[in-house]
Amino acid sequence: MQVISGAGEFTAPAGPATTHWVEQLRVPDLSVGTYSILRGGSDDQVPHTEDEIYVITAGGARLESGRESAPVGPGSVIYVAAAEAHRFTDVTEDFAALVLFAPAEESRARKGG
Repeated sequence: MQVISGAGEFTAPAGPATTHWVEQLRVPDLSVGTYSILRGGSDDQVPHTEDEIYVITAGGARLESGRESAPVGPGSVIYVAAAEAHRFTDVTEDFAALVLFAPAEESRARKGG
C-alpha cells in the first residue's frame, strides 16, 4: 500500500506558465499525477499514447474533444482514450485534476506506440 500525498491538490505554475504537472506515482501499468491550470490559463497538452482518467478536484472549465464539449468541475470524472485530442478551455477558477494514465504516461511512446 502507498498513500499518495498531494494528489489532486492545485499547485501554482512557476514563472509565466499557466499550467503545472506533477507525477505522484509511477508503476509499469499506471501513473498518477496532478494537472493544475491557473484561472484564465490555456491548456496546451497534446494527445497521449495512453488512456486517461481525469478526476476534477478544484475549479471549473470546459473539456473540449473534437466536436464534443462539456463543463467540468469538482467531482467530474472523464475518460479520454489514447491518442484522442483534448484540452481544457474557459478555466474560470484555479483548476486541478487528478490524472490516471494506464499504462504509465509515455510508456507506449517509448516503445514506439
